[in-house]
Amino acid sequence: MSAPATDPTPPRREPAHTLARRLAGLYAVTPDLADTATLVARVAAALDGGATTVQYRNKSADAALRREQAGALARVVAARGALFIVNDDAALAAAVGADGVHVGADDGDVAAARALVGPGRIVGVSCYDAFANAEAAVAAGADYVAFGSFFASPVKPDARRADVALLERARGLGVPVVAIGGITADNAGVLVRAGADAVAVISAVFGAPDVAAAARAIARLFPESPTTSRRSEQGS
Repeated sequence: MSAPATDPTPPRREPAHTLARRLAGLYAVTPDLADTATLVARVAAALDGGATTVQYRNKSADAALRREQAGALARVVAARGALFIVNDDAALAAAVGADGVHVGADDGDVAAARALVGPGRIVGVSCYDAFANAEAAVAAGADYVAFGSFFASPVKPDARRADVALLERARGLGVPVVAIGGITADNAGVLVRAGADAVAVISAVFGAPDVAAAARAIARLFPESPTTSRRSEQGS
């Protein structure tokens, strides 16, 4: 991870673990799109459909495009009162004033990410199919954990498959639990009932002809808060 850029936003008044309590419902993960205007429009539609968290993930963009897109999305997501997370890059998350960073097995440890984003931003960790990974991540200070893939995923067809029982077991960790991998409106319900606080979705939302409608179909599987209810009404 590179050194953090100057953060243009004022310091947050709440610690990351408090901010992470808002992580619930549809967690929309962006597809690899080179056109920033199209990406912003599709993310706005997902938010209008009820997404409560957006993760910026673009594995094919260069550093300049990632900075441009992350900055643009940070503004759109903040304007709608949702959480904005950057995948892999803690320095970028700090630079654009994101709410946090999500790290995987190859992205450095929790301590390294925390050193870059500070105590007021969320650090989430991919734990794949291993409960021991989640325990270690929480012990190291992670604010949420993610398990998956629960179903066959077009984004990661060779991903390790996770057992749904992990979700119920992880409820005792004391942090939000995110499910990921091949999730659609048809199969998300079993994950919600098993204990997932949020479901991370790429293709079933952003690959749909009507992004807002696709987001709404998943978001409505969760108990509505005033915020998610308001976003659903905006997208009606």
